[in-house]
Amino acid sequence: MSHLILVVEDDPLDIELVRIAIERCEFVHELAIARDGEEAIDFLLASGARTSRPRKNPAVILLDLKLPKVNGLEVLQKIRRTPHLMSIPVIVLSASSEEKDMQAAEALGISSYIVKPLEWRGFSEKLCQAMEMQAE
Repeated sequence: MSHLILVVEDDPLDIELVRIAIERCEFVHELAIARDGEEAIDFLLASGARTSRPRKNPAVILLDLKLPKVNGLEVLQKIRRTPHLMSIPVIVLSASSEEKDMQAAEALGISSYIVKPLEWRGFSEKLCQAMEMQAE
């Protein structure tokens, strides 16, 4: 069975890094990309530009906090307030290591908070571990 993974990220280099890291995790998946918070909400609600997408909910959402249009915390609030989305595991992938960002995300019920490091190997290992725990 293929797991749908929604990556909500505006930086093309970070999207590619996540794509490569997920490929290394070696489990069957389908990747969907949303480049800003508004696009993520449209994807999750199958609204706006994403009305025609299949109604399959993601197994896991990888969410950046610093997004254009609607920030990641607002997207997370929407997920947690929407009955058919609230149980989806959300892994925050953020360059922010600020305590207030981590606490705000944790208060909204995230599964994991990964600070995007510069070291590739550590990032890939952490991401695979978090994904394996959530995509079972």
